[in-house]
Amino acid sequence: MTMKNFCSGNSTTKTITRAAALGLLACALVQAADWPQYRGANHDGICAEKIAENWPPRGPKLLWKVALPGGGFSSFAVAQGKALTLARRPGGSGDQEFCVAFDANTGKELWATPLGPAKYDGGGDTGTKDNRGGDGPRSTPTIDGDHAYVLSAYLALYCLDLTTGKAVWKKDLCAEFGAQNIRWQSAASPLLEGELIFVHCGAPGASLMALRKRDGSAAWKCQDDKMTHATPIIATILDQRQVIFFTQSGLVSVVPETGAELWRYGFPFKVSTAASPVVAGDRVYCSAGYGVGSAGVKIAKAGAKFTATEIWRNEGNVICSHWSTPVYHQDHLYGMFSFKEFGTGALKCVDMATGKEKWAQAGFGPGGVLLVNGNKVLALSDTGRMVLVEASPQGYKEIATCQALTGKVWNSPAISNGHIFARSTKEAVCLDVSVK
Repeated sequence: MTMKNFCSGNSTTKTITRAAALGLLACALVQAADWPQYRGANHDGICAEKIAENWPPRGPKLLWKVALPGGGFSSFAVAQGKALTLARRPGGSGDQEFCVAFDANTGKELWATPLGPAKYDGGGDTGTKDNRGGDGPRSTPTIDGDHAYVLSAYLALYCLDLTTGKAVWKKDLCAEFGAQNIRWQSAASPLLEGELIFVHCGAPGASLMALRKRDGSAAWKCQDDKMTHATPIIATILDQRQVIFFTQSGLVSVVPETGAELWRYGFPFKVSTAASPVVAGDRVYCSAGYGVGSAGVKIAKAGAKFTATEIWRNEGNVICSHWSTPVYHQDHLYGMFSFKEFGTGALKCVDMATGKEKWAQAGFGPGGVLLVNGNKVLALSDTGRMVLVEASPQGYKEIATCQALTGKVWNSPAISNGHIFARSTKEAVCLDVSVK
């Protein structure tokens, strides 16, 4: 059939044509998507795209590699053809944090904007012999439309023009709201939904905050909970949209539009945690290092009142997500559950309902994970080894592997338009995993 005959058919044929076009569009959307903020659009580490699983022996094709000699643990945000991360570079009177934009297709640097001092308490100077040392920014930018929102280690929140990198506005949370920083400085990323940016700054009476993205003005501020390094998440539980902050007191859930408290769960902080909570239906997982352990919480609702009830608790460092947030799939968590086991810590499968370990595979350390293709785990070890694994409680089954990076990797990769964006304290790479 010629295209002319096909397009000039009757109404039924035209309907089929429109349906086919919509189908192609839907297929294209599945194959290509932005990764606009930390751990993806839904902040759950789940990739909506399909990626290739049959990697060549040396790994996926390398599209580009750039040196990042100043270090850093930030991940990538990718949208509008740009890939953004934070890096430490010389500037001003000493090292500065910079938000750096690369062309997502070529790796060409487009702009770099200084954010403030890059001085830390030495938290990144630990590791194995091969990846010891190296520190730097930990926050990941958020891209929305023509702007990028960035939170520095010293709690300065920026809105940057995505094309030029120039600051549209800046809010110093310490100077303007009395924010109180934390040991090793802030590692959290700005969480954006709709017109609001959610941040945790630990200020008395303004510990939890929402700022308007158009000008940085405060939409609401509340609570007195001291901050942790964990990025808040947003999720729908029992038909209620809510922002969940991981504070030094435990989990605090609030209404996004107003900051009104919905529920709390006490999980006292000891030294540090940077792993975000994980939501699975009406259950929430949280974890911290230094012997604190992990817990599973069930959320219930009676009328307008929410409650949080602990369903299991593991103390110690066996089931512990220190700063590597796991992903959830079919009643199980998959991630790096270890504490300071650099280069050796295990990738594990943990039952979400009981907190029991199903299997463990050593040799990953505190890296990062994503859920891909619906039932696979993309794991990036702290030494830069990238592995594709079956997301199954039956046991560890490796599908593909490669050495993606050199240097120390304490973050999660990003996936956008068939490309994996990953970085270490030494370099950043873009790998082609598009489905042909």
